Amino acid sequence: MNSILSALEAILMVVEEPVTTERLAEAVGITPAETELALEELQRDFDGQAPGSRMRGFELQRVAGGWRIYSRPRWASVVGRFVVGSDAAQLSQAALETLAIVAYRQPITRLQVSQVRGVNVDSVMRTLQARNLIEEEGTSETGAYRYRTTPYFLECMGFETLDELVPLAPFLPDAAAVAALTIEVEEKNE
Repeated sequence: MNSILSALEAILMVVEEPVTTERLAEAVGITPAETELALEELQRDFDGQAPGSRMRGFELQRVAGGWRIYSRPRWASVVGRFVVGSDAAQLSQAALETLAIVAYRQPITRLQVSQVRGVNVDSVMRTLQARNLIEEEGTSETGAYRYRTTPYFLECMGFETLDELVPLAPFLPDAAAVAALTIEVEEKNE
């Protein structure tokens, strides 16, 4: 079992995105059920809950449909100081607001996001796409690109699915109201 745990740990140290239990099982040559148990054991070990273990500076998390090792939030300021100067810069308030609208109302067009925010969001949407937080998902009936969040967004948020978003229904207009605004604006622009 120790060699399985070590093999899983080695794989998880090099992945750039969460990896599924099934893929890990295939890589180490055991069943997904056995892999799941081993991953849970690794989690306990990293958390200092296994006999003879200590809490590590990293943790194993299940996010975005897979598993990945992350530095512990407790050490975020230390890691942040170390990483300063990289592309890990924080998002602006405008980008956070825009990202929230896309997350809660996806799929949504750029025009619909602009209508909810009340400002032009073109550059903010490009920034979110460049950071792989949102992506195009087909087109609307009017031919406008629709956007959705990416698996990387889920990973950054530490979510398995979008169902984990905090309910915000009372704070945002519903999809029908946004669609009505879009049709109204498009008709005025014609």
